[in-house]
Amino acid sequence: MADVSAALVKELREKTGAGMMDCKKALAEAGNLEAAIDWLRKKGLSQAAKKAGRVTAEGLIGIVVDGRRGAMVELNSETDFVARNQEFQNFVKTLAKLALDNASKDADALGGVAYPGTGKAVRDQLTDFIATIGENMALRRVATVEVSSGVVGSYIHSALAPGLGKIGVLVGVETPATGAAVETLAKQVAMHVAAANPQVVSRQDLNPADIERERRVLLDQAKEQGKPEAVAEKMVEGRLRRYYEETCLLDQAFVMDDKSRVGQVVEAAAKQAGSTVAVKSFVRLALGEGVAKKEDSFANDVASALKS
Repeated sequence: MADVSAALVKELREKTGAGMMDCKKALAEAGNLEAAIDWLRKKGLSQAAKKAGRVTAEGLIGIVVDGRRGAMVELNSETDFVARNQEFQNFVKTLAKLALDNASKDADALGGVAYPGTGKAVRDQLTDFIATIGENMALRRVATVEVSSGVVGSYIHSALAPGLGKIGVLVGVETPATGAAVETLAKQVAMHVAAANPQVVSRQDLNPADIERERRVLLDQAKEQGKPEAVAEKMVEGRLRRYYEETCLLDQAFVMDDKSRVGQVVEAAAKQAGSTVAVKSFVRLALGEGVAKKEDSFANDVASALKS
């Protein structure tokens, strides 16, 4: 193995983030700094591929808002410990900003965007980052919200840093009005969405076939209880109202006071602003939702550690 100076190893570590021994071996094998960088990249790609099967249910939601536009990303990792790493947090912030600047609609689109200062696409930079950090990661979801006039409100729950947390919400409020009242409304509605988890903005956004299916199920349930037709119909209407309250944002009791409906709060804001105000869209991302987490016992963890 050729002699390698400590200064060169240090420089390679700073450029790649790889371990000291890996850097020393890369320089010995490749002969110069640039070739060693390529050698480590190839090794990194191999390491990242081995990690690709590991479950990623931790990580961070990142949000960036700029006036009438907002973007949100979910970057998953294997452990919450990595999510507290400053490099990981900076990476998520950069991805959110790239999603905003490029109006990326999904993870595939963002994956093809050039990552700043590297000459690589986001997906390739992520692969290198996996090799450096030592955990599998996945850019799982990307969402954007934009309004033609008005404001995009945002909220991060369980925040680790500004714009970074476990639950993220973007809300698009369409209005020609400006000022603190509109911005406050957008922020409060975003907080409500985080807490109440509605599925759509209004009843008009529901699929008519879904409503009819729900109605039939409720009607059959009432009839099986022996209720007369007229009574059964009234029961169905009452249960449908509850269904709307569970699924439709504007029908839900506003979490800030639990007295007004969200729709009433929006109407009050419009009256105060002397203009039209409407919630046009929202997106809510909860970290790791839908990801099957691997549940290991303590004994299994110890056994795995002993084998490694």
